[in-house]
Amino acid sequence: MGEGTYGMKRPLDVAVSVLGLLILSPVVFAALLAIRCTSPGPGIFSQERVGRNGVSFRCHKLRTMYVGTASMPTHEVSASRITTVGRFLRRTKLDELPQLWNVLKGEMSLVGPRPCLPEQTALVEARRRLGVDALRPGITGLAQLRGIDMADPARLAGIDVEYLAAASLPTDLGILIQTVISGEARGDRARN
Repeated sequence: MGEGTYGMKRPLDVAVSVLGLLILSPVVFAALLAIRCTSPGPGIFSQERVGRNGVSFRCHKLRTMYVGTASMPTHEVSASRITTVGRFLRRTKLDELPQLWNVLKGEMSLVGPRPCLPEQTALVEARRRLGVDALRPGITGLAQLRGIDMADPARLAGIDVEYLAAASLPTDLGILIQTVISGEARGDRARN
C-alpha cells in the first residue's frame, strides 16, 4: 500500500498545512516569544527523526524542554526538564505546530506513525519489517489516540500496521478530529 493508500492524502496534507501555517502563525509567534522570555535558548527545536523508507529528516517543534536536555525519548527524560511554558504547549498540542512545515515539505503527513529517533532501533526495525516505514510519519496517529507510547515498540508497530491497513480519507479525518477534541495524541512525546 504505502503512500498511495488513498489519492487525497498528499493534497489534504498540503492544503491543511498551508492554511494552518497562515492562520496559526500569530499563535506560533506568541509561543516563540513566551519560550524565549521564560528560558534561554531558541524557540524552535529541531531533531533528527526517521521518516518514510527510513530516510532521516529534521523534525521541528516548539521547544518545551530546557536547553541541554539529553536527546532521548521523553518517557526516559525527567519531567523536571520540561519548562513551565513547555507544559502548557504540550497540554494544548501547540508544540506540534511547526511540524506543519515538515508536512508542507513532504517529510511528514498530518496523520501517520509518529516519527521516532534513529536510536530507537527496535521500533525502526519493527516498522521496516511490517512495511509501516513506507508511510510518511504523522503529526498525530492511531497509536497516539489510543495512548500507546514509544516505550512499547512492538505494540506501537502493531497499531501502525492497523492504521496502514485502514488508511483512507475518512480514517484520517476521524483521527484529526479526535486529536483536536480529545487531547489524547500525547503518547509518544519523543524528546523536545
